[in-house]
Amino acid sequence: MEINTQKIHSPNPSIQLFIRREDLIHPIVSGNKFRKLKYNLIQAKLENQTTLVTFGGAFSNHIAALAYAGKQNQLKTIGVIRGEELASEVDKNPTLSFARQCGMQFYFVSREEYRKKDSVEFLQKLEQLFGSFYLVPEGGTNELAVKGCQEILQETDTVYDFICTSVGTGGTISGIINSSSSHQKVLGFPSLKGDFLQKDIRKFATKSNWELINDYHFGGYGKVSDELVLFLNSFYSKNKVPLDPIYTGKMVFGVIDLIRNDFFPKNSKILLIHTGGIQGIKGMNEVLKSKNKPIIDYND
Repeated sequence: MEINTQKIHSPNPSIQLFIRREDLIHPIVSGNKFRKLKYNLIQAKLENQTTLVTFGGAFSNHIAALAYAGKQNQLKTIGVIRGEELASEVDKNPTLSFARQCGMQFYFVSREEYRKKDSVEFLQKLEQLFGSFYLVPEGGTNELAVKGCQEILQETDTVYDFICTSVGTGGTISGIINSSSSHQKVLGFPSLKGDFLQKDIRKFATKSNWELINDYHFGGYGKVSDELVLFLNSFYSKNKVPLDPIYTGKMVFGVIDLIRNDFFPKNSKILLIHTGGIQGIKGMNEVLKSKNKPIIDYND
């Protein structure tokens, strides 16, 4: 697999910035979703399972990626979707309509019921409805996903002082931490409010050379401000790198802001991990248009 790393503009000439284009490793199952699903798909086949079940929301990159991966591997896919109201909105939702075109079957549940998704009772209910299945957690994070994400960093990446990544469920950063070198600091930028991710990451991470930067979630998961949208458009015009607004876009915004505020030592060399997620832009733009807000525009 070709590793694509691109130098990008830094607001401080003494700080070198590079971005690992994980979004380019597969046209559909891009970025960390490719990494997370790699060994889970192998395990599902080893267990002779023919059905994959997973969870996600309206614009979930994971739902889209798993639906496509299932189709490519001749596996039936079922998505447990948060929000009963979405059942009548599939055709209007780019992510869900794509997943359905890939053959994914949906099971829509209320937000209250969705919170019980990890309970034994809920999983037993799914088994009664759909028969035996291989479970892929929400966001894809489990030990096999972390194993896949450990392959993001290469031996040549020891030249970087800092590795920065967005954080959703903690699987990607855990893999990066495990394959990082002792002299490196891994910085995670959560897209969700709250400090609960520390515990989740510690379940998988084998080193302590990491820190979460909690100041750039823009109000929480799925929240996008005018300031962020304008930043994404400006970043693209300077670097020709499209960023998603939920994960990598917030992380890159945070890193640029920290550079401007002298967070990083002089002469630091920083690697940003682009975790994909570009498929969600279309849906996000439709939401922004409905609110008469600026949209993400990557047209040259």
